[in-house]
Amino acid sequence: GRRTQLFKGLPATSTVEENSAAGVSVYNFNVTVSPLASGVAVLPTIVNSNPLTEAFDIESNGNLEFRVITTGNPVLDYETMPKSFDLQIFVEDTAGRTDLNVLTIRVTDKNEHPIFRGNMAFQTVTIYVLEGTPPARIYQVDAADPENAKLTYSLLPATVPFSIRESGDIFSTKEFDYEKDPHCYFLNITVTDPDGLNSTKTININIININDEKPYFTIKQNIYRIPEEQSPGTIIANITAKDPDDEDKPSRLFYSIQSSNRYFSINPVTGVLQVTGRIDRDAFPLRLHPNISLTVRVEDGPSSGHASEMEITIIVDDINDNPPECNPSAFRKEANENTAHGTYLADLRNYCKDIDVDPSNNQFSFTGLSGFGSNNFALESTVSGRLVMSGTIDLENPANPGVEVYPLTVRVQDIAHPNYSNIIYIYIRIKPVNEFFPVFHNLSYVFSVSEITKVGSSIGRVHATDKDWPPSTITYSIVSGAGTRDYTNIFWISPTKGDVKILARLDYETTQKHILIVQASDQEKSTTASVTVNVLEVNDEEPVCSPNFFSLQIPVSLAVGTNINGFRIECQDRDSDPRSFRYFINEGNENRHFTFSPSAGSNTSRLILASGFDYESGLDTNWIYSLHIHITDDNLVSVRDKTTHVIKTGTVTLSIRVIPNPTTATTSTPSFTVVTKSENLYSPSAWYVPFVVTAGSSLLLGLLGYAALRLLRAGTARCCPPFHFTFCVSSQTMTKLNTVFDGEARDPVTGRMYEFNTRSGARRWKKSNEPLQPMLAMQVMSSATENSGQGMDRTRSTSKKVPSEKKKELTATTKPDAKPSAGQTETPGQ
Repeated sequence: GRRTQLFKGLPATSTVEENSAAGVSVYNFNVTVSPLASGVAVLPTIVNSNPLTEAFDIESNGNLEFRVITTGNPVLDYETMPKSFDLQIFVEDTAGRTDLNVLTIRVTDKNEHPIFRGNMAFQTVTIYVLEGTPPARIYQVDAADPENAKLTYSLLPATVPFSIRESGDIFSTKEFDYEKDPHCYFLNITVTDPDGLNSTKTININIININDEKPYFTIKQNIYRIPEEQSPGTIIANITAKDPDDEDKPSRLFYSIQSSNRYFSINPVTGVLQVTGRIDRDAFPLRLHPNISLTVRVEDGPSSGHASEMEITIIVDDINDNPPECNPSAFRKEANENTAHGTYLADLRNYCKDIDVDPSNNQFSFTGLSGFGSNNFALESTVSGRLVMSGTIDLENPANPGVEVYPLTVRVQDIAHPNYSNIIYIYIRIKPVNEFFPVFHNLSYVFSVSEITKVGSSIGRVHATDKDWPPSTITYSIVSGAGTRDYTNIFWISPTKGDVKILARLDYETTQKHILIVQASDQEKSTTASVTVNVLEVNDEEPVCSPNFFSLQIPVSLAVGTNINGFRIECQDRDSDPRSFRYFINEGNENRHFTFSPSAGSNTSRLILASGFDYESGLDTNWIYSLHIHITDDNLVSVRDKTTHVIKTGTVTLSIRVIPNPTTATTSTPSFTVVTKSENLYSPSAWYVPFVVTAGSSLLLGLLGYAALRLLRAGTARCCPPFHFTFCVSSQTMTKLNTVFDGEARDPVTGRMYEFNTRSGARRWKKSNEPLQPMLAMQVMSSATENSGQGMDRTRSTSKKVPSEKKKELTATTKPDAKPSAGQTETPGQ
């Protein structure tokens, strides 16, 4: 659909507090459907999020009102999750209008209670302290604040002989005497954050008596038999022992299992032996060795006490706890249509087994063949598991239901109680026979497409069908005509949909028609059709003008109506008439000093000074004008058609520098002497001299020959002296001394500043620290008058290059009041 503004209230930014429950409203917004729509076709949906999350959803409030809510999965956590989510929300109305906008949700922090870590996080910690132990650290409380704030620790009751420090370390403050002091202490440990939120846990501290007698076991049984797969916590035995030091009092003993073991644990205080891990008789190592040996140890102290040990053996018995398993549990088989009755398809028993160890528990059978069309298949017996054909399937038969794949199920079941079972899924694909060729809907196709159609656009679609059942997948391809001399492939066809697309830009001026041969194939059979693509002409070429950039200089006193420096531009357009051009200055023409003539109807136009400059009154302040000229090709287009006609625009940039009138100054006139020397030479910059001399010589020889012929015809009796002609190509080298440089400008190629003489056009590069040379007022005024309208054409005129060895032969003299020139300088533009 077309993109339009359907959301009201989006894009937006909202906040939500961390740990918010599911269903908490985060943001409300509305949807406004377009006038042609009757409602919403696709409800607002979160199509993407950055970062990815499922913590938010959208629900309707009714009447095109919606709200973004939390899902609770996952629960937002400021400390461990991203702080911000960008949700992309999409909606489409019934008119096909769509909108996609972003809602930014920022998660705000919420102060949470401190938490205990380690053992204290999930149980009450019991600490055992031997009597006679000197005061020392007995435990490290591990706690943290979700906001990483500094915590303070406190301990109650205050009367107990224990203390807690800022680090969370618990210290005993006295040496305990078992006979005089309490045997057990209960400490309430509280951690508090800076805002006063706190958490409390209890620690039990038991004082252990020291004794010197070994405890002994009072239980006599040491072999136990249990079935496998007992639940964790199942009690196997109650191991009991006694400490002679306790006399008639209950013994304070500690029980443990010394051997490596992952199945059982013993209560260290009561001696209860119970199951803690899964006991699977059918898995290794119990599958081979079902007996488990444990070494149980009893001690009368948690460490460095007296101890006794005994061996206990536990025998694990097998039960029927596994159903038959088939790998794979789903089979895919193929059979050609009209396969004969009784044809073998699969032997299911080869893929199924029961892993129970006891043979009485691992026997199974095959029953319950079912599924659509199962009457065409059968099991030979419940024991063998062989699947065979019992009917004939013909896909072309009108009575055939048109099913290509028959989904069947077979139940494999234990014979022993409780008769566990599994389902085997069997998919029988009936392979059709390819009998028909694909057929195009049309024998030929004609598509018309504009030459400015974007690359990648679809220009039409071809379609073919196949009468085979089920219908075959048809693949489309271009077999000829897709390329030209310049491009290997101009057209591409979608192999699956038949859409024809362009891969390169079309050009009406080069090729007006393309003929393609497309092919439709079902992998075995194929057919072709022709596609004619007519390219429609569009005005897609921009005017190209020469020059497209130029720099000019004009005196401030240039007459209005003057063709500035004789400058003109000439334009061309591959798909437009020369009379279609219009010229206008788009930017930089302050006070409208400049214009082009003619302004339309020609492919050439001259730059004209339209109005004079007025710097004295302040009307003009700009001495450099950067003109941006637009040349359009719509001069021949009517006003009514300009709204739909494609108009192309070319551009030209001009830089015009206005040279101010020189100020009057009184100074001595520098004089100079010109020494001229004629000699034959060749200069690489004067490449045209030999050509001009040769052409002139040829013309002169022709004239002389013609004259001689006339003289011969006038009278052969007369004696004519012979003609003698001498040709000498000479070059004059003139060295000017004390040249006054009365102007300066910027070279458009290098960007460097240079000085020039407005009368002679002589130029030199300007040194950064050298001021403009003074000149006579009369010279400047005369120069400005003589050079009116010449600009850069005069400044570009330079003398021919003279080799340095020739320059050394030149001599010059100056009057006593004249100042010598600064020496030889590099001439800009040469």
